[in-house]
Amino acid sequence: MATLSPDTTPQIEQMQIEHLRQMPVWRKMALLAEMNQTVRELALVGLRQRHPDDSPAKRRRRLASLLLGPELAKQAYGAMPEEA
Repeated sequence: MATLSPDTTPQIEQMQIEHLRQMPVWRKMALLAEMNQTVRELALVGLRQRHPDDSPAKRRRRLASLLLGPELAKQAYGAMPEEA
């Protein structure tokens, strides 16, 4: 039986799936929120490295483009500051 992750044995993966199935919905949502926050933080670290001179507002706008895509971010937040 193939696993979803190549470094996990089928027995361990089955235990993980069972654990997730038994987990209350509120805990699953909390884990999802934590993962989303981690993704945002990692994206911001990358933006700081690539654009060290950006203002916080410009960095937030770049983050919106990463998370929403450039077109939706433009509709929601307007053009990037250098495009304005």
